[in-house]
Amino acid sequence: MDKPKKLLVLTGGGDCPGLNAVIRGIAKRARKEKDWDVYGSKEAFNGVFADPPELIKLTRSKTAGIHVKGGTILKTTNKGNPINFPQKQPDGTIKFVDRSEELVKRIKELGFDAVINIGGDGSQKISQALFKKGLNIIGVPKTIDNDLSSTDMTFGFQTAVQIATDSFDKLVTTAESHDRVMIMEVMGRDAGWIALHTAIAGGAEICLIPEIPYNIHKIVKRINSRYKNGHGFVNIVISEGAKPKDGIIVATKGSAGSEHVRLGGVAYQLSQQLKDAGCKAEIRETVLGHVQRGGSPTAFDRVLATLFGVKAMELLLEGKFGRMVALKNNSIASVTLEEATEKYNFVSKDGELVKAAKGLGISFGD
Repeated sequence: MDKPKKLLVLTGGGDCPGLNAVIRGIAKRARKEKDWDVYGSKEAFNGVFADPPELIKLTRSKTAGIHVKGGTILKTTNKGNPINFPQKQPDGTIKFVDRSEELVKRIKELGFDAVINIGGDGSQKISQALFKKGLNIIGVPKTIDNDLSSTDMTFGFQTAVQIATDSFDKLVTTAESHDRVMIMEVMGRDAGWIALHTAIAGGAEICLIPEIPYNIHKIVKRINSRYKNGHGFVNIVISEGAKPKDGIIVATKGSAGSEHVRLGGVAYQLSQQLKDAGCKAEIRETVLGHVQRGGSPTAFDRVLATLFGVKAMELLLEGKFGRMVALKNNSIASVTLEEATEKYNFVSKDGELVKAAKGLGISFGD
């Protein structure tokens, strides 16, 4: 009997509802082939670099029922980019080095015939670089931010929006009860998709997103229009990457080993800006943060993630490496990794969602 072929699966970047459903979809589809063994690398490619390697065989018992769970059974990290890998120096500082050649060599030495990399924009840029170095690799798009332009939607996004909308609904009732302005900050980095969908679903008066810098005086004017004799309420959704027309994004330096700045706190900045601009209403702020990443994925995200996992395995069986699975016109398709990462998926200022939101009377502060 021929020796089984080996597939390596990994999850990189931020966690996201639906990751486990992808892992399960890949493993279950692979088992139908009989001649494939599927392994997972812990904490993205860090599991390959570890000595000894930290790999998990994705057996039937390991993957059974995991599609309902949030997070990822393989763990994840945003500090393991093999092209810009953080290495601690003797003096305690971090130096970034390229370990991609070493990584490809180690994967092949471990006997793996192919790799499926589940991750967002950064992870798929890594996939593309490794593919150019001769690695048989396929990408699966993952992000709650919905910021990959080559797929109509990413799994995890709908779950994040549902969590944000549920939270917003609760804030509406307390805002009305106390005649307050409630500001809810959501994730999304440089794209305002979560904020925009939540604002429409939750019935926000104001929605502030990175793509449309806001004028604080226009927001104050909108708030004042909602109050009469001191009574009224306003609910605002703001994306973590939003900024005023004459200001900057609120960000702090990422933790050691991370390539990214850390966004968050814009709700408090907006609150102070409103007070400085003369807003008399009582204001409260809520930052949802990582709540949006956690918990069980919605049925939609479980289905989409599973379809992505099955499709990724089928691309592998067809030898179509250097590609990423994608949702296109309600069908599961694939695109080249190069196409997948060439353009960021920003909210269009002239798109249907923004037009509809403005038609509902939602203000963007522009």
